[in-house]
Amino acid sequence: MKKGILSAGLLLIYSRLFCWGFYMHQQINYHAVFLLPPQMMIFFKPNIGYLTEHAVDPDKRRYAVATEGAHHFMDIDHYGAYPYRDLPRDYKSAVEKFSADTLRAYGIVPWWIQTMLGRLTKAFREKDARLILKYAADIGHYIADAHVPLHACSNHNGQLTNQQGIHAFWESRVPELLAADHWDFFIGKAAYIEDPPSFIWARLLESAAAADTVLRCEREASLQIRPDQKFAFEERNGILLRQYSTTYALLYNEKLKDMVERRTRQSIFAVASLWYTAWVNAGQPPLDRLMNGSLSLADQQEYQLLNLEWKKGKVLGRDCGE
Repeated sequence: MKKGILSAGLLLIYSRLFCWGFYMHQQINYHAVFLLPPQMMIFFKPNIGYLTEHAVDPDKRRYAVATEGAHHFMDIDHYGAYPYRDLPRDYKSAVEKFSADTLRAYGIVPWWIQTMLGRLTKAFREKDARLILKYAADIGHYIADAHVPLHACSNHNGQLTNQQGIHAFWESRVPELLAADHWDFFIGKAAYIEDPPSFIWARLLESAAAADTVLRCEREASLQIRPDQKFAFEERNGILLRQYSTTYALLYNEKLKDMVERRTRQSIFAVASLWYTAWVNAGQPPLDRLMNGSLSLADQQEYQLLNLEWKKGKVLGRDCGE
């Protein structure tokens, strides 16, 4: 009995530590740098380490700031049926119709991405290297989250259909097994986005449309594998963790028809394109002299606080592992 309880607890630890999971958020920001034009690459590539490491700051922020969680998702099915015309795409109109509290309760990720795009554009215009990197890393996280189907669905962790844990399974376990050796990240170049709000909403609606497939394919896979093959124990950093087996993850990915890879590639393109759009809208300022993107003292203190609260392991607000 104790062993069973310990196994379940270790599975939850896996979901929290790698709940897109930390690994994929970092990979998305990293690969997005190589889609940029030379005029931006000259600044972004020397700072690729920062953009990669801090891609997960927004997730860590959920452990320190109670209002952060709403920035990562939208339970858009709360607002009716696809394509959810009852929900105004303009934030002010949506507030007038539903109230700010209601919007935050069900997530505001498409509007928050627009807010971050405005901040990044301003940082480019002011040639503020520190804020360019900070906001670029952050917006990369939020637009990537909008590409995850379960970030656009009220059944966000299968809790309504007895599929608890599917969130981390889709966005962490599958890419962790396949991304490095099997996925193609040669995507092309970033594009200027003429209408960012429409672009962002389109990505979210794609995710919402795919949510049923994410859940259905896991149910189908579960019926085609013996219960003793569904989970496996693997050692990670000296800890024995119970997690979805490689066999089960590969079967799930096959049923998804490589959906996770496609959404990853689309995320990378979207991140790079939003970075590029912010730079163009700021007047394409020269970045060749903005080589010092070091953290300020306040940034260092904030970063230390985020790490401290994250290690405590208590999310303030909704957790993807709930």
